[in-house]
Amino acid sequence: MRLLLVEDDAMIGEGLRSYLRGLNYTVDWVRDGEAGLLAARNESFDLVLLDLGLPKRDGLSVLRQLRALKDSTPVLVLTARDAVTDRVAGLDAGADDYLVKPFDSAEVAARVRALLRRRAGRADSVIEHGDLRMNLTTRSVTLGGSEIVLSPREFSILEALVERPGAVLSRTQLEQRLYGWGEEVESNVLDVHIHSLRRKLGAQLILNVRGVGWRMRPQ
Repeated sequence: MRLLLVEDDAMIGEGLRSYLRGLNYTVDWVRDGEAGLLAARNESFDLVLLDLGLPKRDGLSVLRQLRALKDSTPVLVLTARDAVTDRVAGLDAGADDYLVKPFDSAEVAARVRALLRRRAGRADSVIEHGDLRMNLTTRSVTLGGSEIVLSPREFSILEALVERPGAVLSRTQLEQRLYGWGEEVESNVLDVHIHSLRRKLGAQLILNVRGVGWRMRPQ
């Protein structure tokens, strides 16, 4: 999953980015509202973590502009503004959830998981595709009841494919799940991971659409 963090406090931003990356999220971090709006408008993210008291453009302004542009990406507001009127204003502007600072990173991660589940229309953290079962909270995978050990990047690729079982995902789409800004896209690494997934899960579960990308075999 690729997240956009819009936060001007260096200590909070660095800590939260490191924590979420440790949970295998790809996290891109910007430090002002203008940069946040530009990033959200021009790139694809699964969720936005948005501070309100930002330089250059206030977080509420960013949020209202995104919703005016019909951008439905889930937004979790992270802010020191704890008055009821502030929470109401954030939610009415289009926020999906609102968390007041100081917060625990584990709670942020739990709220991120909840919003991503809601966006995907799931009631829990388990995705099933035939005999394949993925638990997004424990990062575990079973196939036909047997546990399959995957690397973090293999898990991220499989998650992307299972979330959209009828869609063909291109190389670029999958690489965006693995790499954030400033990270070098390693040559052929995606192919290596997909080869490993097909070896572990069976060659017919992940299908190559020549010249286009990859997709899950229909159930």
